[in-house]
Amino acid sequence: MKKLELVVFDMAGTTIRDDDAVNRCLREALAVNGVEVTREQVNAVMGLPKPVAIASLLSARQAIAVSADHATVRRLHGEFLHRMIEFYEYDPAVGPMPGARECFETLRRRGTKLALDTGFSREIVDIILRRLGWDAPDLLEATVASDEVSRGRPHPDLIFEAMRRTGVANPANVAKVGDTPSDLQEGIAAGCGWVIGVTNGTHTREQLLPHAHTHLIRCLSELPALLR
Repeated sequence: MKKLELVVFDMAGTTIRDDDAVNRCLREALAVNGVEVTREQVNAVMGLPKPVAIASLLSARQAIAVSADHATVRRLHGEFLHRMIEFYEYDPAVGPMPGARECFETLRRRGTKLALDTGFSREIVDIILRRLGWDAPDLLEATVASDEVSRGRPHPDLIFEAMRRTGVANPANVAKVGDTPSDLQEGIAAGCGWVIGVTNGTHTREQLLPHAHTHLIRCLSELPALLR
């Protein structure tokens, strides 16, 4: 019988409200280098480690003159990082998603461990945590960035690292919560007992339905009752 020990939350679009800034900043970083992509194309790679997402977008645009070699991906990722850092440090739109903090506090009172995992690098993760005051030691047991594991989503490495850092051995006792297909794929790959999609982020219920999951919820306010 599974027993909930740990909930691993995604960041942007799941616990962090950013008014679609990740998508916008990624499109802008590509556009200044002559690569035009749509919101829908970027949304299709949302949740992946950002260098992987950039390489995927470049590879899909075979007619363009910009190659997907390592140096180009690194340069474009640098452009993206610059925009994201400025946004998360100064933009007034940044804040918790509705019900996020209350959800954290309810689960913590029950003795559940909480972690964040993300397609962001550690540099951006730390900026967000400081901005929201989520770097307090009594709120989150662990945060895991995509540049701290060998493979990002949809592989299970981020979840396994969160389990290692929190001392949880059995993935059946872990819930993964996110707003993208790659979040759900990550949770399934890890063997999580709960794989929960949130539909008020980057993807709608209809967009998440085709991907394997255990539950879909409208917002984080519904999560504590689901996990009771």
